[in-house]
Amino acid sequence: MVYKGKTELEDIEIILLLEGIYKHYGYDFRNYSISSMKRRINKSVEEEGLQTISGFQEKVLHDSSCMTRFLDNVSINVTAMFRDPEFFQVFRNKVIPELKKYPFIRIWHAGCSTGEEVYSMAIILKEEGLLEKTRIYATDMNERVLKEAREGIFPLKRMQEYTSNYLAAGGSSSFSTYYLSKHNSVIINNEIKNKIVWAQHNLVTDGSFNEFDIIICRNVMIYFNEALQNHVHKLFYESLALPGFLVIGSKENLRFSPHEKNYSDVDMKWKIYRKTK
Repeated sequence: MVYKGKTELEDIEIILLLEGIYKHYGYDFRNYSISSMKRRINKSVEEEGLQTISGFQEKVLHDSSCMTRFLDNVSINVTAMFRDPEFFQVFRNKVIPELKKYPFIRIWHAGCSTGEEVYSMAIILKEEGLLEKTRIYATDMNERVLKEAREGIFPLKRMQEYTSNYLAAGGSSSFSTYYLSKHNSVIINNEIKNKIVWAQHNLVTDGSFNEFDIIICRNVMIYFNEALQNHVHKLFYESLALPGFLVIGSKENLRFSPHEKNYSDVDMKWKIYRKTK
């Protein structure tokens, strides 16, 4: 009889867990980076007070609230308004002038999390006189974070940081004009909120749902393996109008993907590309 080591046994447990989740709930994490997924699974095992991944599998398949908690661990929800202010400055300088030529603008913000970067983009478009002719579609696989995003309510204590980011991103107004303060929170103005459509969409299992002039998906694909990254690039390519803009995370790459030849570089540092064919 051959006994597996602990690491090998954990890998088997992870495969069985992810297969079970896919078949039972429809969420497909089987092509996520194994090291990233292992960290998040072990975190969930600990939080649920369990000893093994097999024990966690039993619980997650029989307890939908456990699945909800696991989904929060898998969803990477680290975000901020005007995160990476330099990116937004570059977007203003290199992309906005082209968008001003468009009669109507459709933007897909994929993996939008709790919406801070979506609202940031809407504010930029407002300041550049483009918001009225724009529709932003913001999607995420996690319905709980989408609910937060739709509400547009953020902690008042973060406004100093967000204001600093806004000014560094080239903000041309008073940032406080875009929200109302209420108790210890702020609420984004309806003028901004009304231009955004929030919807659940899973990049792994769902297909294209429109044609877009811009697709923004920053720091999501770093958690995918190469096969899944290529799958998502194909989805984006098929969803992008010609000549549309693709924006990915600064640590992500279009190079060596099957669609690299179909784009030109707009900004190498901030990974902004334009579809050429």
